[in-house]
Amino acid sequence: MFETIRNAWKIPDLRKKLLFTLFILLIYRFGASIPVPYIDQNALQVMFSDTFSNTFFGFMDVMSGGAFSYATVFALSIQPYINASIIMQLLGVAIPALERMQKDEGEEGKKKIASITRYVTVAIALLTGFAYYTTISNMGFVTESGFFIGLVIVLSFTAGSAFIMWLGEQITEFGIGNGISIILFTSIVSRFPAMVSSISNYLRDGTIDWYVVVIIGVLMVIAVAFVVFITNAERRIPVQYAKRVVGRKMYGGQSTHLPLKVNMSGVLPVIFAQSIATFPATIAAFFPAPKEGSFWHGVLNSISNTSLVYALILFILIIGFSYFYTAIQFNPQEIANNMKKNGGFIPGFRPGKPTSDFINKVLSKITLFGALFLAIIAITPIILNKVIDMPGLSIGGTSLLIVVGVALETVKELEAQMMMRHYKGFLE
Repeated sequence: MFETIRNAWKIPDLRKKLLFTLFILLIYRFGASIPVPYIDQNALQVMFSDTFSNTFFGFMDVMSGGAFSYATVFALSIQPYINASIIMQLLGVAIPALERMQKDEGEEGKKKIASITRYVTVAIALLTGFAYYTTISNMGFVTESGFFIGLVIVLSFTAGSAFIMWLGEQITEFGIGNGISIILFTSIVSRFPAMVSSISNYLRDGTIDWYVVVIIGVLMVIAVAFVVFITNAERRIPVQYAKRVVGRKMYGGQSTHLPLKVNMSGVLPVIFAQSIATFPATIAAFFPAPKEGSFWHGVLNSISNTSLVYALILFILIIGFSYFYTAIQFNPQEIANNMKKNGGFIPGFRPGKPTSDFINKVLSKITLFGALFLAIIAITPIILNKVIDMPGLSIGGTSLLIVVGVALETVKELEAQMMMRHYKGFLE
């Protein structure tokens, strides 16, 4: 990774893109520290650390790099855009017009989809900003009341989310690419210094022992290596193309393969599962805390994101969402039909339905393996917290998957751009 970045820095064009990307990220982090007016940020931060840390709001805070708990201009971060993209992807399966726009209209269709996604992002940001404002207003964190005050707060959240979307698009167009992913990567990585500071304080006051930190460090290195291995892993199905004579030329006859990624659904099943699994705790946070030892106190502890019950629910939801998202994203019947039209076949299987059934069988097996991989990575910090009391460890399984995945994508993007410039220079 570092070798790739160093080689890219030597190329003037890529160096400009790297500097432009860093400049955009500096703007993003600066905006993440600008507070929205009329909100008591200090009291809100205390509430987050005491009550909301185990809820969906805590998950949103991690994804925004801490901006959500301080109610800054960029509090909503890139979440509205991610949700809008997911909604558009799901609607593309349900609405034929959108499906045709995605597949048949080429580049023009992609531009239309991107334009619709922007409008959906603003709409989701408005709804999310209004919900967040209503929540903190009912809890007394808004210092003044009135329609104008609420309008200013909601529009500030919405404008911040729209501006982040624009920053991501600038990185994609003029920077090194993957703008939205890089912004999300920056949000998560920005919590590293606070985490290191917390661990240092706990070591200093004797809350934890040094060997515990060493064990955590070793486990994190192993987890990163495991995530890198599975993220790059793929099942290659051999495909043979029959020879065709067109005029005086002969086409086909070559052997290739159909690559199926082991973790085809990425980190989205984990995000979906965490959103649903933390929903009960989020609802409970709006009610008075039950007395210790009571029935409802036990229920609240069982649905906390540090409990084994929560880990089990999360495990099941991740596997279910992995199959659901893979079924939406990949259509074996369509792949088999395309292979048949182009004279391709899988050795040992007839074109058409037998090929589709075989691809579906292989896909089910690797989806199960990828789903188990995601589930294990997601619940490992919860189990680890039960075995080793490690306060202040804010980087969970989801964050690890996002950070490693974006880093790998960015390195591949830089390598592709360097390769393109190499061939361009050779041709010139």
